[in-house]
Amino acid sequence: MFTTFRGGNSGAWRVMALAPVTGETLPKVTSLSVTHAAAITVPLVPSQTAWRLAGVASHVRYVERNEKTALVAVQAGLGRPEATLAALIPIKKSAAWWDLTQEERRRIFEDKSRHIADSMKYLPAIARQLYHARDLGEPFDFLTWFEFAPEHAGAFEELVATLRGTEEWSFVEREVDVRLEREKV
Repeated sequence: MFTTFRGGNSGAWRVMALAPVTGETLPKVTSLSVTHAAAITVPLVPSQTAWRLAGVASHVRYVERNEKTALVAVQAGLGRPEATLAALIPIKKSAAWWDLTQEERRRIFEDKSRHIADSMKYLPAIARQLYHARDLGEPFDFLTWFEFAPEHAGAFEELVATLRGTEEWSFVEREVDVRLEREKV
């Protein structure tokens, strides 16, 4: 199942901010649509889409069994009615990251950067889904989607700052931060 994010002038999510963190940004848009389908979707009206990013939710990587069990036990699903805020954070890591072995990446990801351990305290308030895009030839390696209620916005900022301060993030060569609010029906 592919997930396609289309930035343009229509969609269920209103773009509140779009900013580069590292490297080149994405074109400014007013809305974001998210579709889940058996294929990467193309815009129905190309002139209404400034950019398209696609990825696939895959098996969880860089985790040990006890970590996966703990994550599954506490993480919330997407689409909760109270989670009216979201963030799409596409990330591209450097060639140096991909030149590391799986074991070396795991050591940086968890043993040094504590990506899983430090993120656990923000669950279930902040729901997230990681979409893999590197093997699809997309411009980013990962598309991370977060959803949370307005009262957890401060916790989300804390989570993002914690992750960006780790050794793992020294391998990020492109990152864009797109903040969103669900359109009111």
